[in-house]
This record gives sequence, structure tokens and C-alpha cells, in this order.
Amino acid sequence: MAIATVNPATGETLRTFEALDPAEVRARVARAADTFADYRTTGFGERAALLERAAALLEEESEEIARTMTLEMGKPLGAARAEAAKCVKAMRWYAAHAEGLLADERPAAADVADSGASSVRVVYRPLGVVLAVMPWNFPLWQVVRFAAPALMAGNTGLLKHASNVPQTALYLGGLFRRAGFPEGCFQTLLIGSGAVEGVLRDPRVAAATLTGSEPAGRAVASVAGDEIKKTVLELGGSDPFVVMPSADVARAAATAVTARVQNNGQSCIAAKRFVVHADVYEEFAERFTAGMAALSVGDPFLEATDVGPLATEQGRADVEELVADAVARGARVRCGGRRPPAEPRGWFYEPTVLEGITPEMRIDLEETFGPVASLYRVDGLDEAVERANHTPFGLSSSVWTADPTEVARFARDIGAGGVFVNGMTASHPALPFGGAKRSGYGRELSGHGIREFCNVTTVWQAADPT
Repeated sequence: MAIATVNPATGETLRTFEALDPAEVRARVARAADTFADYRTTGFGERAALLERAAALLEEESEEIARTMTLEMGKPLGAARAEAAKCVKAMRWYAAHAEGLLADERPAAADVADSGASSVRVVYRPLGVVLAVMPWNFPLWQVVRFAAPALMAGNTGLLKHASNVPQTALYLGGLFRRAGFPEGCFQTLLIGSGAVEGVLRDPRVAAATLTGSEPAGRAVASVAGDEIKKTVLELGGSDPFVVMPSADVARAAATAVTARVQNNGQSCIAAKRFVVHADVYEEFAERFTAGMAALSVGDPFLEATDVGPLATEQGRADVEELVADAVARGARVRCGGRRPPAEPRGWFYEPTVLEGITPEMRIDLEETFGPVASLYRVDGLDEAVERANHTPFGLSSSVWTADPTEVARFARDIGAGGVFVNGMTASHPALPFGGAKRSGYGRELSGHGIREFCNVTTVWQAADPT
């Protein structure tokens, strides 16, 4: 894929960029490693002041970068503004909390009395240069939720962003530099995916984090495994949205619309499979379908637009193939299922609701990265849990019930990194974020996220023999 800004609402190529040559890539890796040698010794107060300045700059420039994100990947402008605000919040949260999250830990004296030590403490030290391979769907947030904790922990970062959001990538590289971070603390590498392996194999790179597709995760994990380097992977998701008879069906259906079409349906944690108890299936299906059909599809720069274009032409083709396969095998279309009749030049697709999904349909197991929802009818709690887990992914889930017994069962048995009760899945700086199964491993955000790229070190001091 060319490194270029292509407006998904029109299909027009606006700017193209040359990839960095190998010599420049090596120079930036060297700069990151050299900077780490000094930056790792800075105090939390100094790092926090730098990150606060970055947050202030981003806040001042939020309208500009929001418009850049909308231009490059098509998210509605209001959603882009919200993404920028969320990044500011995360930066400030880590600036305020990192020191406490990484404070030395001292085991209870009684627990280590037989270890022969006069004192024992556990300290968190930064790993070094971390390569971040990031996707286009949340082009600012995905990077900041890695960069803020990584920089506060004392690491340095190299960003390989998706090739269709180069202007957002360059903005991020400049943001931290303008905030006063040393030159090599956080650098953007405009390179193609084929150059990632070489960077990751560089001995000066200590670890990697990737958010993206399952194939991309496999590729990075295999190289990192061969090099014995730490990785954190956040991959795809096909999250269940379960509605039981005791739920507030009207509220569940209204939330379901937002949960499915957030970011034009291009979110790993968007609800995709709607598992509804037979007792409330028809009511939920009617309300949900009406809500999906009422959404405004169009120019993402217009405030009234609910759903903009898909980010790439191939992305829309992938969605069309999944829907066509399901319909050919007997699925019923309750609404949508096509490009808008008066389609603009861009890559738009109508919000779609399918029902009658069966195992031979690709959409039953594959992730649908667009505004397409699959409805499932179940007859009881056991079947609801089974259907929720009927996916190779395990990122998050949303369950709707007023029954405490059902809440306990879902929390215990759904195989995912999150179970949200009577609300849609969302990420928050203070909450760990990540998945299970083919959704990846490791965690971002919270204390768990900042410790992922730390060397957890035991400092043991012998007791005085006298």
C-alpha cells in the first residue's frame, strides 16, 4: 500500500509520501537507543511535566487534528473530536498516576524472612526502545494509549503507523518533540509493512506492541518470538451483545445501535453479534433495526452525519463479500445490505442488520469491520453463553440483564477481556484493555498497561552476617 492520504469520502488521493530509506530508519533507531540511555534516568516529575505539555498542545490543536483524522480515514468529525479529547485525558491520567503505578514494592518482612535478606524490593525499570505498529481506525487514540504509559515508564518509542494515515502519524511524531521531549523519545517511521521485520530484528529495539489484524499480529509475534522480544498484541474482535428477558430492551436497543456503528463500524470492540433471548427477540430486533435504518450516512464533515465512509475501498469490498455470502446461504436482510442508492464517489455502505445466521456462513466466525450487525435468537442462559463464546476472538462483550445470577454467570464464563453489564464496551485510562484467544495477549491502559514494557526487577540485599 502506498503511503498516502486518500479521502475515503471521495476516493481522491490528496497527498503521497516517500518511505524512509533504510539508512534513515537505522539512524532513527540509533537515535531512539541513544536517547533512552539518558531518558531512562529522568524522574517522574520531569516526564509528567513533558506529557502535560503534550496534552496541552493536543488540546489546543484538537480541531485541526480531528479534521485530519476525518480526512484520512472518514470517521464523523464529532467522533474525531471526541478521540482527541480522550487522548488528552489519557495523557493527563498517566502524568498524574505513573509514579504511583510504578512505585517500588516491598514484600512483607514475614514473607521473606527465610530468604536471607535484610531488605527486598521490587522495582519497575523501562525496557528500552519499543516499536509500535498501529492501525488506522483510531489513528490518534491507539498511539497515545501506548505512548503515554511507555514514555512515563522511561521507554522511548518508534511508531510505524498505517500507511493511509501518514499526516496523523507525522503529527504524533512532532507533538512529543514540540512538547519538549528529547529528540529521540518518540519518532514516526514512514515505512511500509515490509520494513517492520528489519526494525524489530534490530538489537537496539527491545519490544513491540501491535494493534491490528490477526495476520499482522501473527507476523510481528513470530519475528519477536524468534528474537525473544516482548510483545503486546491487540487484534480483532467479534464482540457479543447479549440481551436477556429482564433487560431494559428499549435502552439496550438504542445502545446497540451506537455500539455497532461507532467509528463507522470499524472498531475491534464494536458489538457485532447480537445474541437475544427469544422472549424479547422480536421487540429488540424491531427497535434495533429501526434505529439502524434511521442513521444518516454521508459526508463525515457534516455535523448531522452518523455514519461516514469505510476507510478503504478494500474494506468495503470485504464487508460486501461477507454480506453477499451470508445472503446467498439464507440470511435475511432486515435493513441495508448495499451501498447507498445515490452513492457518492467514496466508500459508503448502509447500516445493515442480518438475521438467520448459520454456521456455514463466513460472517458467523469472521470479524465484520463495517456497519453490519448479526442477530441471533437463543432460548436460555446456557445457550446465550455458548453463542457469546462461539467465536475465535475474545476482546470484550456487553450483557444486558437485571438478574444478579446471570451477571455472575456471564462474568465467569464469557471468554473475553471485558464484560460490560448494561452498557457498551469502552476503553478508559484506568481500566485494563486487551483480549483473549485470537484477540491477542497482554494489556494496555491502567497499571497493567504501563508495566507491560517494564523490567520487573527484584533487588535483594543480604542480611548482615554479624
